[in-house]
Amino acid sequence: MLSRVLGATTRSNFTSKHKLAQASRRTYAQVTSPPNFVRIVEVGPRDGLQNEKSVISTETKIELIERLQKAGLSIIEAGSFVSPKWVPQMAGTSEVLTGIQQLPNVRYPVLVPNMKGLESLLELLHSSSNRNPPLTNEIAIFTAASESFSKANTNKSIADSLDTLAKVTERALEEGLLVRGYISVVDTCPFEGRTDPVKVRDVAEKLKEMGCYEISLGDTVGTAVPATVTNLINEVTKRVYISQLAGHFHDTFGMATANVIAAVNSGIRVIDSSVAGLGGCPYSPGATGNVATEDINHALTGAGFETGINTELLVETGAWISSQLSRRNESRAGVAWLAKRERERRKREGTAKL
Repeated sequence: MLSRVLGATTRSNFTSKHKLAQASRRTYAQVTSPPNFVRIVEVGPRDGLQNEKSVISTETKIELIERLQKAGLSIIEAGSFVSPKWVPQMAGTSEVLTGIQQLPNVRYPVLVPNMKGLESLLELLHSSSNRNPPLTNEIAIFTAASESFSKANTNKSIADSLDTLAKVTERALEEGLLVRGYISVVDTCPFEGRTDPVKVRDVAEKLKEMGCYEISLGDTVGTAVPATVTNLINEVTKRVYISQLAGHFHDTFGMATANVIAAVNSGIRVIDSSVAGLGGCPYSPGATGNVATEDINHALTGAGFETGINTELLVETGAWISSQLSRRNESRAGVAWLAKRERERRKREGTAKL
C-alpha cells in the first residue's frame, strides 16, 4: 500500500478531514529549516516547460532535473499528470519520474489537477512499489482566486474546483502523499482586474483546511509590487500561518525579484522559481516566465540568506536549457555571471601569454 510512502502513515490514521490536515502539517514540521534559510522550489521542469511549443524529449527533461539537483535544488517539480490533449509537453511525466537518478533528500513533486490524474500517478507508484525511495512522495494541486480565471483554466468555478481538490487531497493523504496547493492570480486577474486579498485569504484557508502542508501564492500576471505583496501576506496570515505560505512570482513588469525580497522580509521562507526564467501563462497574454532561479539565488544570498545552491552549476544549467530550447536566457544574473566568468578567463589567458 502506498500509505507506506512516508513511513508510518496508514489509511486508518485518516478518519476525518481534521486528521488529514493535522497529518500534513506534522509532515511540514519535519521539513522546516533555520530562519535564515530560504527554500527554493524549482518549477522549471513543469511550469517552465509546459507551454513550450516545440517538443522536448524525455531525455532532455531528465537531464534538466538531474542538473538542477546536482546544483543543490532539493525540491524539483518533475511534471504533471494532466491530459496530453491539453498539455502535450507533460505527456511523458511517468517516463521522467522513472528515469531520474534520484538523490537522497531531494523531492520530485508532480502536479495533479483532478482524481483521474491522481489515479494515474497512484497506478505508476503501485507498479514501481519496489523503488526505495518511491518515485515521488508529493503532489501539487491548483486553484485560483478569480472566478473568470478558474473557469478559463479548469472550466470550473472556484467552489467546484475546491470540491474536486478536497477529494483529491483526501485520497492523496490516505496514500501517504504530501499535498501542496497553488493559488493563481493572487494580485491581478487578466479578465477581472485586481484581485481582492480577502478572496486569496479565503481560498488559502480552504486549502489549509483540506490538508495542504503549504500554499503557494501565485502572481500569475506579474503585476505585483512589494507593497501589494506585503499587504497580501498580511491579509492571508490572518487565517494561515506564515510558515505554510510560499511565494510564486512572474517577472512580466520586472518586479519579481523585488517581490521575492518583500515576501522574505514579511516572513516567507519558501519561494518558487524557474531556471533561466522559463515559463508563462496561456490565459494571460503578455505574462512572462517565472522569476529566474539564478536571479533570486543571487538576491537572497546577497541579502545574507542561505539557499544551499551551487551558483556555478545553477547558472550553467540555465545556459544549457536555454540552448536546448533555442530561446533566450531570461536570467539577468545568470547571463551576467557567465559574462564575468568569460572576462576573467580571457584576462587569465592574456596574462599567461605575456
